[in-house]
This record gives sequence, structure tokens and C-alpha cells, in this order.
Amino acid sequence: MARKKTILDFIRMKKEKQQVAWITAYDYPMASFAEQAGVDMILVGDSLGMVVLGYKSTNPVTMEECLSHCKAVRRGAPNTWVVGDMPFMSYQVSDEEAVFNAGRLIKEAAVDSIKLEGGVRVTSRIRAIVDAGIPVMGHIGLTPQSSGQLGGFKAQGRDVKNARALIKDALAVQEAGAFALLVEAVPPEVTAFICDLLEIPVYGIGAGPADGQLLICGDMLGMFQAFTPKFVKQYANVAEIEINAIKTYVHEVKEGIFPSDEHAYHVVEPMEEFEKMFKEFKK
Repeated sequence: MARKKTILDFIRMKKEKQQVAWITAYDYPMASFAEQAGVDMILVGDSLGMVVLGYKSTNPVTMEECLSHCKAVRRGAPNTWVVGDMPFMSYQVSDEEAVFNAGRLIKEAAVDSIKLEGGVRVTSRIRAIVDAGIPVMGHIGLTPQSSGQLGGFKAQGRDVKNARALIKDALAVQEAGAFALLVEAVPPEVTAFICDLLEIPVYGIGAGPADGQLLICGDMLGMFQAFTPKFVKQYANVAEIEINAIKTYVHEVKEGIFPSDEHAYHVVEPMEEFEKMFKEFKK
């Protein structure tokens, strides 16, 4: 059984140019599969709102929902570093509320670290949470919780002005004490510069090569059908497999093929005894 990685491992992997491979997971089975497959880290993202719960965005996700899914993932992957996402409005109000909610993820769900979105504007939140002894991962670029301000789910940093702002965000996140940074939907050239500039690990999702890569499990496995981002490589089409399996089940039930005798539990006493008992009830 592989040893759970630590912050020191992630820093060492950056220095030694070893890639970190991680995915999202939202429940016990997926977390268990991810751990068995050897991922370095798991994110219980607020993307669960869209991928699992069917919301139109991540913003409706609550702390209670995040806690519930983080607990399930922790049970499924006890030997993998788990990052719990801070949902919308769980840290925006104040430093104190941010620390309280981050503490709930650590204490109640036993995650190893938390992630929150934003750069310069959330530095006081990052500092406060880190000062409370909780490891923090930053998240800049396309930040889904503030996608309305960004004009939708659009790539960021594609011109010099916006790239400059992203670099400032990255530096601010590091300075505030985050142990790592996630960069989403950013040109590879900008990501590469941020990776070289920062001492902490920089991971990408739709941002080209970095110190490691993240993908949403529903995207990479073909489970989420609403849309597939450009940056996703689909490694399986689980939705098609599941739909076809259910179609076959429906057909077999309607045609009387399932259940067959092999799928039944058989009596352990002579059938004559059961027939006597059945007659008693018919009297």
C-alpha cells in the first residue's frame, strides 16, 4: 500500500520535475478507484454541484454538501492526499468565517488541505487559514465561482494585461502562504512562466504543461454529458457503457429473461412443506 504523500513530497516532486497526477472524486467508489490507480492527490471539488448534483453552476453548493462528499472520499481513499474545496460564500464574508469553514473540512471530513479561488483579493483569507494550521491551495485563472464576473466559463490571461494580473495573483497566493497553486484555463506560455517564477508547485487544468495535471473525473471518464471542455482528454465513455447496460436490463426484464433461476435464492426445506404453508394462508 502506497504511503500518503505530504506537502514535502509535492515540493520535492516540483524540484525533481516529477509530475503530479490528480483527479476529482466525489464519492466512495470513485475515490477508491482513484487510489487503486495510483493518483497522487484527489480534489473534492465544488464541481460536484454540476457533475453530481445537476446544478447549472458551482455556486449553489453548500458547506454541508461539500462535507458529505469529502467524508465519502476520505473513506474511499484513506491513503491519498485529499483537497477539500471551499464552496461559494464559505470564505468570502470574513477571515474568521473562512477559518471556521476550512476547519470544518479538516476536522469533520478529515481532508488534508483546502482549496479556495482567487488571487490578490483573497490573500487575507489564505493567511488566516494558514495561520490556523491548515494547508491551503490557491486557484486562479478561470475561477468558476466568479465566472459571472469573467463573462462566463472563458479562458483567462490571453492578453498581456490579463496575464500580468494572473502573475500578480500567483505571487500573492504564494506570499500569503499557500502550499500549491491550481491554474485553470490559461495559455501554456503564461502557465510555464508562473511555474518557473513560483517556488511552490503549480498544477494545471486546461493550462498546458505544469508541475502536475488535474482533470474532473466526470469529464475524463465520459460520465458528464452536458458539455466537454476543450482541454479534456476523454479516456473512457462510461456514460455509453452505463446506458447500454441499462437498456439491456430493461429489455431482459420486459421479455422475462431476467431474473433467471441462477439469480434466485432457493428454499432450504422440502418444497412440500412450503406448499402446505401456502395452502394455510389461502384458507
